[in-house]
Amino acid sequence: MSGGTGSVNGGGAEPVRGGAEPVDGGTEPVDGGTETVRGGAHGGGARSVTVRVPAKVNVQLAVGAARPDGFHDLANVFLAVSLYDEVTATPAETLTVTCEGPDADKVPLDRTNLAARAAELLAARHGLSPDVHLHIAKDIPVAGGMAGGSADGAGALLACDALWGLDTPRAELLDICAELGSDVPFSLVGGAALGTGRGERLTELPVGGAFHWVFAVADGGLSTPVVFGAFDRLTEGTDVPGPAASPVLLEALRTGDTAALAGALANDLQAPALSLRPSLAATLAAGTEAGALAALVSGSGPTTAFLVKDEESAKAVAAALTASGTCRTARTATSPAAGATVLPD
Repeated sequence: MSGGTGSVNGGGAEPVRGGAEPVDGGTEPVDGGTETVRGGAHGGGARSVTVRVPAKVNVQLAVGAARPDGFHDLANVFLAVSLYDEVTATPAETLTVTCEGPDADKVPLDRTNLAARAAELLAARHGLSPDVHLHIAKDIPVAGGMAGGSADGAGALLACDALWGLDTPRAELLDICAELGSDVPFSLVGGAALGTGRGERLTELPVGGAFHWVFAVADGGLSTPVVFGAFDRLTEGTDVPGPAASPVLLEALRTGDTAALAGALANDLQAPALSLRPSLAATLAAGTEAGALAALVSGSGPTTAFLVKDEESAKAVAAALTASGTCRTARTATSPAAGATVLPD
């Protein structure tokens, strides 16, 4: 499992307050949709509210040794990217979840889903019953290391808050996010941020330009706790340094320097992920040979991320990856992207 209490200094603006100890959890669902009227009315009469929420890539993921409680201290530099799920909240007689999109059949539809748990936690804080239907339109890879489940939790939280007209203070929403899981606060905030502790304590980071990415989606998923377990096995008996954000990487983000960012990308979970899924090495090689400036496993994988020079390069690398047969599909995206956002009518 990930997480902890350590603190890591890094660039950026005001800290974003996180919250309590999180619980790992699922995300998504199956079955089709509900009628959706996009709107963010903060009164009780809204028929539905839809929230768009981005995926993330970890441009740096530094992992400390396992603590006695099983969590790890992290220095986790998040960057939101322009792949999105949409979560629609509609009044209902009881809490239900449905899902559509790629791999929707792999998404839990019960109350282990982070979207459902977000509705329950928000309702409990306000003394309400979580009588809502949550429909998730998936576009973020499922179990792909891009925080799709966390995105759905943050999206459901914001959608229910708007649907029920609660106007919950942002700090309280972030507390609930942190209770849901380590990546959920960033899904609410978006942009770029340094996450410390388990990754839930955020300091927003300045970004000086757009970055272009290609994401190679693998068949199947990788369990985050299993990948952290592999990290513990691989580092057993070694002196694991305390995690710290790279000043070079933070400066590259601040100035929008793609070449400098390419040289600073780092993921301590890449070796564990490759040990569990050796075939990902061929995907990384295929993208690099196609012209990517840098390649790494995204988070705990198995999605792989490729930083490229520009939009044309992204199209070329995506086409080469698809043709290589080393991944199921390849997606292009840009960063940074806004966090969870209520869509207008």
